[in-house]
Parts: sequence; C-alpha cells; structure tokens
Amino acid sequence: MMARDLDSFADKFYELLSAEIGMAQELRKRLHQNPRVSGEESETTQEIIAYTGCEFSTIATTGAYTRIGKKTGPAVAIRGELDALAITEKTGVTWAATNGAMHACGHDVHLAALGAVIRAARQIDLPVALVPILQPREETYPSGALDIKKSGIFEQQNIQYAIGAHVHPSLPCGSVATGAGVVNAAAAEVHFSISGQGGHGAYPHKAKDIVAPTAQIALAIPEVVRRTLDPMNPALVSVGQMIVDSGGANVLPETGKITATMRTTRKNDAETLVQALSELAQGIASAYGVVAKLEYRQGEPVLHNAEELCKEMDVFLRQAGLELAPPMRSLGADDFSFFSAAVPSVMAFVGTGSEHNMHIHLHDARFLPDEDAVRRVALTMASGYLGAARKILAP
Repeated sequence: MMARDLDSFADKFYELLSAEIGMAQELRKRLHQNPRVSGEESETTQEIIAYTGCEFSTIATTGAYTRIGKKTGPAVAIRGELDALAITEKTGVTWAATNGAMHACGHDVHLAALGAVIRAARQIDLPVALVPILQPREETYPSGALDIKKSGIFEQQNIQYAIGAHVHPSLPCGSVATGAGVVNAAAAEVHFSISGQGGHGAYPHKAKDIVAPTAQIALAIPEVVRRTLDPMNPALVSVGQMIVDSGGANVLPETGKITATMRTTRKNDAETLVQALSELAQGIASAYGVVAKLEYRQGEPVLHNAEELCKEMDVFLRQAGLELAPPMRSLGADDFSFFSAAVPSVMAFVGTGSEHNMHIHLHDARFLPDEDAVRRVALTMASGYLGAARKILAP
C-alpha cells in the first residue's frame, strides 16, 4: 500500500472500529467493576486477551503484547495501561468497583478502546504492523513502561512509532489535543533527612532542635526554584510530606524528614535544582548545629510529542470527525515518556469534560468518563496508528 491510499483505508478502518464500540463499552464496564492495582494486573490482562482473541506474549511480569499484521518490517505500538488506584469509588453507578480499588484515571476506557482497535485491526490487511502493549504499573514505581523499554521490545518488534491516549476532564467532550513538544514534565522525588539531638521540651538549650530547620528548609524550597532556574522553562518542587514527630508534647525530636516531588521540563534543570537544594538544606542545618542530607530519586523523563507525527495524526483525527483542541501541557508526568524517549511518539489527550463534571478531576473517587469516551479514545488511537503508518510508508 502507498501512503496516498491511506485515506480510503482509514475510512474502512474507522467503519470496522465503529462496529466494535458497543462491545467495547461493555468491556469497559467489566474492567471498571473489577479493577486491579499496580503489580496485580494479571486478571485484567487475561480479560483483554480473551476479549481480543489474540495470542499475547508476557512482558513486564503482568503485562502483555501482541503483533497484528506483517510479521516483519516496521511497526507502530499503541499502549493501554492496566492498573487501577487504591481509591474507594464514589461514582454511584451500578457497575462501580467495590474492592477498594478504582479506575479513577480512565485506564478502563483506554483498555476498552485498545481492545476495539485490536479487534478491528484483525479484520483488515494492515499496511504496517500494529503492536498493542498492555502496560502494568503506570501509577507507581517501578515503572512498567521503563521495564517494557528495557525488555528490548522496540528493537525486537522494529517499533518505529508509539501512540498513547489519555482521557482528560479539562478538555471538552469531542476534542483531542496532540501538540508537538513537551506535554508532560520529567518527574523525580527529593528526600531530605535532618538529624540533631533530641531532648526534654523544658531544656531546649540542651538539645539540637530539628523542628525549626526542618520547617525553614520546607518554606525555602519554592524560593530556591524561583531563583535558580530560568522562569521561561516551567519547573516546581512541591512538598508532600514533612515529619518531625517525637511522640510526645514534651519531647524534642531527634530527626526530621521532608519529601517532595520535583517537576522539570528542560534537560539538566533537575541536576541544577538538586545541587541548589542540597546547599540550601546544608546551610540552614549548619546554622542550627544539625545535619541535613538530600537523596534524589529519578522518575520519568520529559514526555515529548514528535512534531511530524502530530501533524499526520491530526489529519486523521479530523477525518475521524474529532475536533482538534489547543495543545495541552502540564507538569504532570506519565511513564509513556519512556516510550517517547525510545521512538518518536504522541500522547494525545481526549476530552471528557462537560459543564457538569469539569470540577471532577483525575484520581477523584467520583471520576467517571462518559460512555462515548471509549469511541473517542479508540478513534484517537486508530488515528495515531494511521499517522504513523503514513510516516513509515512515505518517510
């Protein structure tokens, strides 16, 4: 097939996909009702395998992948995330989860949509091979996407492009945002430990207090970010935990702890921040006669959308009847960034927002994308595949 033939192929592919949506919506409800948290996704994986009728290979312990179409040559990967969150659901629907876990990030929708794409793809002669990847552990470390990248699948399957799609309530229903460049930040954690000498609350001069320096370090962190990095490149460090508990009102604590998330969008900014934060902590601690140490834990890299792939994908999104939204960028993180670090990729954000639910965000116990979201995500995934296929057929 030539690149110029893809438009007519796309119409047929979309037609086959539309016929799969009803069953996929029922699959979504089953997945939603029976969520499995990170690292325990095997049952979810088996549900998808049974639904698609494909033979899958295991990857990243509880994940799986398959290849549809040509057995050799270049391929396009589409990812679907398997895991749920440890959240007690409060949506009130009859198919709500009751096991203390919840698909509060839309992974049930993504998986059902990918299931529809797989079933449609099996009914047509694909111009380029498709490699669907069922990814575990998107919501926690160790990252399932990193394990998949390390597995060698991109090289073994000759994956040239990767597509991800994620529902998002900040965008209106019917719209999809691609947008070239950085769309999600690199993520990391910084852990401060402050050590002094405990003592009696009535005799603070006999101790080496860690309460004041711990508080001062936490309060100074935003100022360090502001004065260290170029403000034209978004970055932040947000404190999520600060512990200085001695166990008693009249006991001065011996140790303190601060844990924060770090988000950066430019290469080397994280390294610069870590150095500045370490100097800050040591300086404040020294002034109080205590000791502070910083531990840096690297997470996901920056998620970067490939410009040329975005352009091709947008053409097919319009053909599918979806509205293009302005690029959506945030300091959120997604481990699909490990895919985008391996091959040119696009993460597309699929709108689920309306005037009734835009205040209910991802990871909220009330988050429940509309039923038609399965169709829109499936069309988005298919459009990504078609855009990548055009790049491969007419590089």
